[in-house]
Amino acid sequence: MKRYIILLFCFAAVGNTSGQQLMVASLYDQHGNLHNPATAGASKHGSIGASYRKMWDGIAGGPQTTILFGSGYLPNAKIGIGGYVYNDVTGPTKRTGAQVALSYHIPLANDATFSLGLEGRFQQFAIDKVKLQESLGNDPVLGTQDSRFKGDAGFGVAYTGKKLKAGISVSQLIQSKLDFYTGNLTRTEEGRLYRHYYLHGSYTIDADGSTKLIPNILFIYLPNAPTEFQGGIRVEHKDIFWWGVALRARQSWMLSAGVKVQKKFTIGYCFDIFNTPLSVYDRGANGHEILLKYDFLK
Repeated sequence: MKRYIILLFCFAAVGNTSGQQLMVASLYDQHGNLHNPATAGASKHGSIGASYRKMWDGIAGGPQTTILFGSGYLPNAKIGIGGYVYNDVTGPTKRTGAQVALSYHIPLANDATFSLGLEGRFQQFAIDKVKLQESLGNDPVLGTQDSRFKGDAGFGVAYTGKKLKAGISVSQLIQSKLDFYTGNLTRTEEGRLYRHYYLHGSYTIDADGSTKLIPNILFIYLPNAPTEFQGGIRVEHKDIFWWGVALRARQSWMLSAGVKVQKKFTIGYCFDIFNTPLSVYDRGANGHEILLKYDFLK
């Protein structure tokens, strides 16, 4: 049974090999409140969007993630509302779920805002027993349930200014148990949803009257796993098109580009070049992410 649990969560590590259970996105800063519920409504206008991400495109069963997201802002109440639904498939495991975020914004000097956010998270975690049967044989776990529906929660704080944006948050705060095995054998391992801690930030530099440089960082920490770091810079020209380069430490380089149509409709693309755990020599070194977003601007 122990070998089954280890295999299960190796496959469940979406986007990296150190054990992340929640999906990651190379264009995370375009998704709104993907990692921090306090950023819901931070733009002070509504938006909707969708993204699709496929990793290790040279290998069958590589991770694939589809996300539909949106957010809005109620100015009189100073409340932001956001959320997303997602389908995340990696080999024999699949997560289908939703996150709902509610944030309260406190105005500060110079049009800055400090916000606090809460999230509710619901997901169905499923395993494909047929794909596991060949390697695991008659493991007793395969005779029990093949899916679990669980809920969890999270919390975050954020600062949004004209130039500086920063925040810290935690997801899967309750750490709900998955409990796939319901038999009478003694278990040596137990699956659960583990807490994910996020620290993110960006700073806008006006290079000239038409060009902005936006360096950005993202730290992700899980207990008993290496801290993940993603950092890079995005260059925006006249709020019409942008391009960027970033590094996900010990894993991949990311090249991105996008265009804005009438400052409302965004089309973005990111190409990931992996070097760990797969490289160009493994024919699985590439990742692709496509994003579409519409901002309800006056």
